[in-house]
Amino acid sequence: MNSVSVGLLISLAFALPAPAQMGDEAAVREVVNRYVDARDRSAGKSIEALFTSDADQLTSTGEWRKGRDEIVRGTLASSKTNPGTRTITIETVRFPAPGVAIADGRYEIAGAGQAAAAPRRMWTSFLMVRAQNTWRIAAIRNMLPAAPAAPGAAASEEERRARGRASAERETR
Repeated sequence: MNSVSVGLLISLAFALPAPAQMGDEAAVREVVNRYVDARDRSAGKSIEALFTSDADQLTSTGEWRKGRDEIVRGTLASSKTNPGTRTITIETVRFPAPGVAIADGRYEIAGAGQAAAAPRRMWTSFLMVRAQNTWRIAAIRNMLPAAPAAPGAAASEEERRARGRASAERETR
């Protein structure tokens, strides 16, 4: 076998997810599914079991829930005041360090408020940690997509930065 073939095999070995990591990805996705299910059932104890004690959640409305108890209370209250069918579709799971996972996906609430209302579409990120072979949610971040900036707005922001840099340079002379 030549050195190119050996190099290719080594590269492939590191590029492919390890079987254990594939199992972890499935487990992370299952935690998200259990979260949605527990929320749909208003099952406070089931929601509580999915989080670390020091977990936090930043909602799309800007509410910052700190600690497992506050997350459970806020989640149950939010489900009552914002009814609808919730779906979270995880698009990517990555493992930046051993025992740490980040799961990013789309979060949708359909039928919220009025039956004819358009679904509320958001992004969500879950930070999870593994302890004693169990994945738990350490943080959730929900985000509403912002409207794209107008083409002129981006240029004017860049112009403001350039003017600021030029002003700072003049002051240092």
